[in-house]
Amino acid sequence: MRYQISGKQIDIGTSLQTHVQTDLNAILEKYAGRPTDAYVVFSKTGHEFICDAVVHLSTGLTAQATDRASDIYAAFNGCAEKMDKQLRRYKRRLKDHHKDRLQPVELSASSSYILAPTDESNEADDSAANPIIVAEMEEKIQSLSAGEAVMQMELANKPVLVFRNEKHGGVNVVYRREDGNIGWIDPRSLG
Repeated sequence: MRYQISGKQIDIGTSLQTHVQTDLNAILEKYAGRPTDAYVVFSKTGHEFICDAVVHLSTGLTAQATDRASDIYAAFNGCAEKMDKQLRRYKRRLKDHHKDRLQPVELSASSSYILAPTDESNEADDSAANPIIVAEMEEKIQSLSAGEAVMQMELANKPVLVFRNEKHGGVNVVYRREDGNIGWIDPRSLG
């Protein structure tokens, strides 16, 4: 398993790195047998330390947690508790869905854009048809079943997840509806 432990404008000592690796190893061995990599980033806002942790599993699932505290170790411990709780809740579902998967989930590269908000008063203007791109990023689209995609969306606490359906290779979307149910868009032609 690969670890990337870093700090944003703060220095991370070796004892904190050892503490993070030891605790994450214990959590992941308990609930997720095949983690591939973990990213832990510490930052500071005012008097609070913030710990953001993301763990990628070979099943394609991504567990992530964030916590804040006045002590950097307490921030990580809170973050680790949240990750432990997430993985404990999904352990049975992870085993059921991924017991037959021998290879890691296939990933496809895609572009993701952040667009500037449009001025509603100038909708007739040409600028509304050509929005300004604020940021461009690369996103990874996972090849999953619909059930795995719903689980991934819930685990990552996202409102929407785009994935490649592993049954037919088409791009699909799962999303949380306003009524609390999950919606699934599968645009492939049925005819």
